[in-house]
Amino acid sequence: MKDTWSSLFEPDSVAIIGASASPGRPGHEVIRNLQANGYQGRIHLVNPKGGEILGLPVTPGIDELPDGIDQAVVIVSAAATTEAVRRLAAKGVRTFVLAAGGYSEVDEHGEELQRDLERTIKDLGVRAIGPNTSGHISTPHKFTSSFFPLGWIRPGNISYIAQTGNFATHTQRYITSGEHYGVARVVGLGNKIDMEESEVLEYLADDDATKAVFMYLESFKHPRKLIEVARTASAKKPLFMLKGGATQEGSQAAIAHTAALASDDRVVAAAMRQAGITQFFDYSHLFQVAKAISFMPVPKGNRVSFMAPSGAMLVVLTDLCRQRWDLMVPELEEENRARLQAIGPDWLRMRNPVDIWGPAMVHGIEKSHRDAIEAVMDDPNIDACVVVLVVVDEFGQISLDFLVEMAQKYPDKPLYVTFTGIKERMEEAKAYLEPRGVPTYPFIEQPFEVLSILNRARMNMERSQRSQ
Repeated sequence: MKDTWSSLFEPDSVAIIGASASPGRPGHEVIRNLQANGYQGRIHLVNPKGGEILGLPVTPGIDELPDGIDQAVVIVSAAATTEAVRRLAAKGVRTFVLAAGGYSEVDEHGEELQRDLERTIKDLGVRAIGPNTSGHISTPHKFTSSFFPLGWIRPGNISYIAQTGNFATHTQRYITSGEHYGVARVVGLGNKIDMEESEVLEYLADDDATKAVFMYLESFKHPRKLIEVARTASAKKPLFMLKGGATQEGSQAAIAHTAALASDDRVVAAAMRQAGITQFFDYSHLFQVAKAISFMPVPKGNRVSFMAPSGAMLVVLTDLCRQRWDLMVPELEEENRARLQAIGPDWLRMRNPVDIWGPAMVHGIEKSHRDAIEAVMDDPNIDACVVVLVVVDEFGQISLDFLVEMAQKYPDKPLYVTFTGIKERMEEAKAYLEPRGVPTYPFIEQPFEVLSILNRARMNMERSQRSQ
């Protein structure tokens, strides 16, 4: 018999309770998702009407299922879920994904239903995520229990633990269609009557498929355990968190969302620092930082070089590096500064940050940027480089391969690209660079924000490693 985590993330068989022949219905879309991702295990469908759905036979009732199915995805009403769990457990199912809403996040009747379901799970000795969850994803096993129309999910090395269903639904759809990094595991915790964030994090800490863990949480079921687990996990890989419900209004929204009782924000911040978790406060950072760390290493320090075609950009970004982002913009060693000077016009003193407009006008975009990137990346005072690239038709067709080559030449130093110019060309550049491992950002502040967050993550990891 498989253990809990193998049954959850690597099931050889799954039962869909509430399978539907109607496109758009949750019980239909979960089957389509499994097929779209090439799941190789056995899929058992249950619907009283029987028949066939998407080429698979349908069993009229739970009692007719074979014994020992690894996992059951239960997509029936809240009132019917507890009895379904009992009958499935009698058939040997030990791991459940419980989709139904209508529990303690709704009203007193829902609270009563949830208490009954929680007692049943405990008495039976089975494990479950949910209820009020949209499921989970495990791309190494080509598996998902999500009932949102996801289609194919891009495999990758980023994992999410989320007290919201959207990471296994529309947010995952955005990541697949709008970004170029992929996910390894995604778990929508729902109301957390059984499985909770600390034990999922404990699993992901030792998961070879997971390079970094991102969490969105509105409450902590076992705060002390989470801190203990995170302190060990953060010594192995970077951990990030966006905490919802920091304000009174946000806390009220959290209660309506997953019946979460949000914690005091100052206490949370102190606990996260103690645990080695890097906290951020923008929702978009759940994607921007994930993209950077998926493609590139964590920078070894906070010393950045950047090049831009505008003196104003150089001035403003340098100020922001020091005032807002805790990033250093150091002087280069003279040998490397002289290399920059050699590609610049005589009237322009070249230095870090790099005014790339003059060299680009003399040598063209590709040569000037390549030579400048090599000069700063070779410098021992630099930990990362950001390129602000002009993309306009009037400069002629340029190949972006030099950026890919530079990223590959300096695998220990992150190289991020952001743009100015024609929006359509920016999108084309993103579509070319990111599948080749170079993260890009549409707004010039974003790569610096990411570097700032990753610098804090580096310090948190080093602190956790020293305490082991």
